Amino acid sequence: MFGGTAIDQRDLPFDMASILVIDDNEAVCTALHTLFQLQGYRIWTATAPAAALALLEQQRVDLVLQDMNFTKGEMQGLAGKALFYQLRQHYPMLPVILMTAWTQLDMVVELVKAGASDYIAKPWDDERLLLTVQNVLKLKQLQDKQQQAERKQQERLAQFVGKDLCGLVFASTAMEQLLQMALQLAPSNAAVLITGENGTGKEGIAQVLHANSLRAKKPLVKVNMGALPTDLMEAELFGAEAGAYSGLSKTRMGRFEAADGGTIFLDEIGNLSLSGQMKLLRVLQTGEFERLGSSQTRKVDVRVLSATNTDLTKAIASGQFRQDLFYRLNVVELHLPELKQRPDDILPLAKLFLAGEKKLSAAAEQVLLHHQWPGNVRELQNVCQRALLLASGDTLDAADLGLQVEEPPPKRMLDDFDQAQIEQVLAQHGGVIARAAKELGISRQALYRRMEFYGIATP
Repeated sequence: MFGGTAIDQRDLPFDMASILVIDDNEAVCTALHTLFQLQGYRIWTATAPAAALALLEQQRVDLVLQDMNFTKGEMQGLAGKALFYQLRQHYPMLPVILMTAWTQLDMVVELVKAGASDYIAKPWDDERLLLTVQNVLKLKQLQDKQQQAERKQQERLAQFVGKDLCGLVFASTAMEQLLQMALQLAPSNAAVLITGENGTGKEGIAQVLHANSLRAKKPLVKVNMGALPTDLMEAELFGAEAGAYSGLSKTRMGRFEAADGGTIFLDEIGNLSLSGQMKLLRVLQTGEFERLGSSQTRKVDVRVLSATNTDLTKAIASGQFRQDLFYRLNVVELHLPELKQRPDDILPLAKLFLAGEKKLSAAAEQVLLHHQWPGNVRELQNVCQRALLLASGDTLDAADLGLQVEEPPPKRMLDDFDQAQIEQVLAQHGGVIARAAKELGISRQALYRRMEFYGIATP
């Protein structure tokens, strides 16, 4: 027997869930059909496994409620067991609830371990049955959403197939768009200025730009301008002849020469001295420079990538940075948002840093998601590395992360306030109950109760 309206349900929204009842007793099918239909479900019924399998080929079904015995006098549940495994084989994600009065407990345990969602004994209790179905459908909805999110992520990652992302992990739209632009810029020789707070991952973007460029087989030379002494910065970048400064006994090759044919990445570019800025501007314009202490002009072919966490426009206004150099460096700007602005990246990055050695509990995940991350990705990496070293067990709990959890301030109890305090706050707020209650940190109803207790008239 087939029951239900004969329409194609594959395009129905999930809140109009469809249930297939499989039971050889037509009275049971009718009773369940009525019960679920009254709750707003779409119901299909079948009295034999073959009919049920045929219906599943034609209709969308969100949940199966199946009997275990389909032959008169059968009590072992073998037919139901065979049907269950057929359903698992052809529809592995379809939830199945087992329902029977005659079945051995060890078989039920076996089928639950094999993926059955639950087991209901006959005669059933309507409330328990409806609650079980509701819970199973909610779980299926969550699983469907997770699968949909995973499919979307795979589709998003498909655009990066064949590209070298240099180990970068992301799930946020902001990072996806940034990488799209970086890959678009990579084949060119354009100077790129990468901006963002400390620890956001600016060096990783520079690596992506180089790895996907025509210079990928040539050197990528990284220079941390903030770590170089001001008096040695020019020699570090452009080289120096022996004796050019005290203590230099042999010629020193600069970073630009080392990067010839490839890419140089100048991190914290705002720290470059004004004289160094002038030489850098010349290299960008002509490819030419002189070593410190030499008059011989040298020429290199280098692509310049730079990064900063400071506002260079303010540095220009204060005379600390050359405007013409800024425009040379900033042909295109790539801005990396702070980690707290792309929370979708937090858990994927944490799992990358944990390297599969430990898992995160649900509480630990919530702590990571609610932390503000002033140190950005670098801070997250440090937290994970510290937890790997110090925490015991295979799963990290919230306390293992060593992060302070910001808790909302506790609400004050009614007994915290005497009559004079309440009258004073009411007067301050012109008798407006909502404002007075907000200042006291209690609900309006609680304030009304206190006013009644003290005999304070309602304004």
